[in-house]
Amino acid sequence: MKTVLIAGATGYLGRHLCAEYERRGWYVVALVRDGARAGDLPADSLVEARATEPETLCGIMSGVGLVVSALGITRQADGLGYMDVDYQANVNLLEEAERAGVARFAYVHVLNADKMRDVPLVAAKSAFVDRLRASPLTSTVLAPSGYFSDMGDFLSMARAGRVWLFAPGTRRINPIHGADLAAATADAIDAGQDWFDVGGPDTFTHDEIAALAFRALGRNPRVTHLPDALRRIALTLLPVVTPRRIGGPARFFLTAMGMDMVGAPQGTRHLADHFTGVAQTGAQPQSEL
Repeated sequence: MKTVLIAGATGYLGRHLCAEYERRGWYVVALVRDGARAGDLPADSLVEARATEPETLCGIMSGVGLVVSALGITRQADGLGYMDVDYQANVNLLEEAERAGVARFAYVHVLNADKMRDVPLVAAKSAFVDRLRASPLTSTVLAPSGYFSDMGDFLSMARAGRVWLFAPGTRRINPIHGADLAAATADAIDAGQDWFDVGGPDTFTHDEIAALAFRALGRNPRVTHLPDALRRIALTLLPVVTPRRIGGPARFFLTAMGMDMVGAPQGTRHLADHFTGVAQTGAQPQSEL
């Protein structure tokens, strides 16, 4: 039986990756920080280790043929920054994979990273990708456009009565559900792809996503467009006036909102259905990044 190790397994995407590889008949090893807090993770075995502490990784990849890392942080906390986790922790995993002779290492990156290297979160991810592509191991890099729940802010604003967007509201994105991304990841690895820019099946403008959110709530759309200059000013001020746990993710999302984020369409799950489901349950969408 083929064995895969999933890093970042307890995150939203990591759980979908575990489930997808279990469905495909792989033996799934989940890398977790605390097994007692892993919950009902769909994995055959749990390995407790801290990727930020390379000494805890020794020997964990014996018999592993594939490593898939969705390891990263959105908000910097616990004294750890993007370079500590998105870069160095993944380097630690890669070096252990190299020592163990793992056949392939796959990493979940972000679309348009080459246009966002001045954003600390993306810079750390890109630095790791540079290291990965220089490795003797065969690799696959997945660059998704964005997740369904990244669109949750649209639904939250619609619930509050108005969606605020930056003009002109015509930037496009095709966000993807975590389960569809997990399947696309496994397919790309099976096909031997080295890089895959991927998104969901439907492409929307920001205005169209706002309309979807109001429709899911059964409300008439109320959208206000702010001058895009405010977005650019905020990007300049954020590093100065906000703590890094807030400024870091804000810089990423504000930068991404200023460009089209459209990857190759994959999957069967639709954002309109997702919004309707969340609206009906009254749940608060959580970030999948």
